[in-house]
Amino acid sequence: MDTQYSKYNKKKHFVQAVMFTIFRLFSYSIAVILFCILGFILVKGFHTISWEFITEAPANGMTKGGIWPAIVGTCCLMLGSAVFSFPIGVISGIYMNEYAPKGKLVNFIRMMTNNLAGIPSIVFGLFGMAFFVNYLEFGDSILAGSLTLGLLALPIVIRTTEEAFKDIPNSFREGSQALGATKAQTIWKVLLPSAMPRVITGLILSLGRVSGETAPILFTCAAYFLPHLPQSIFDQCMALPYHLYVVATSGTDIEAQLPIAYGTAFVLIVIVLLMNMTANFIRRFFVQKTR
Repeated sequence: MDTQYSKYNKKKHFVQAVMFTIFRLFSYSIAVILFCILGFILVKGFHTISWEFITEAPANGMTKGGIWPAIVGTCCLMLGSAVFSFPIGVISGIYMNEYAPKGKLVNFIRMMTNNLAGIPSIVFGLFGMAFFVNYLEFGDSILAGSLTLGLLALPIVIRTTEEAFKDIPNSFREGSQALGATKAQTIWKVLLPSAMPRVITGLILSLGRVSGETAPILFTCAAYFLPHLPQSIFDQCMALPYHLYVVATSGTDIEAQLPIAYGTAFVLIVIVLLMNMTANFIRRFFVQKTR
């Protein structure tokens, strides 16, 4: 009996060791692939980076010059999408978790939010062109592009907010209300500060996603070439993702444009990495503040 148990125990530990080894190899392979992709772009693009490349406009059929208008346009679109998606997304997430009665309606809204997050971005672009550009007559503009990208980021903000509030222990709510606070005061003074690290992280990660989208801005705001900066929210703008697509696939001299394409990709990756680092910093700041 002891011999059979010993054999079974050895076999179990052997299978467990094999499975852990396989999982570890998969994890390492994913990390290696990611570093290879990032390393390739960073090595190719680093030689293009210069002060003139960052601060000047494209020139000579986009075979020379820089990407400053595309950087400014990308920042404008990210800011506009945040102004639209953050308040609506946070309020919606709070309502679904704190106020809405649990039942079929909330489950249906949650299911539709998840489905909205899985819709291809080109569908959002088509909707933005039909509704914001044509029906509301915003035209190809920063406003139309920001609203379209805001819709794209909205499901992420809603789900992040809802999950952040869901993970807060009920003792926080019960203790606050036992001291005489209203539900609104409990949410504003107790729950929101506790959930803020994850809420802010979700917002910044959603902006990291929309910063690399090409299809929505292609339909709503992106310009092929603009030597000047936009003057209002109703102007078109250049954007890094679309500029990268243009210089890599079309133009007067593809070979001369390839270094610019790699440099544009380098800048876009750096922006996303900075946003992720900012999200981590803000999360740690709020965590320390709420302790």
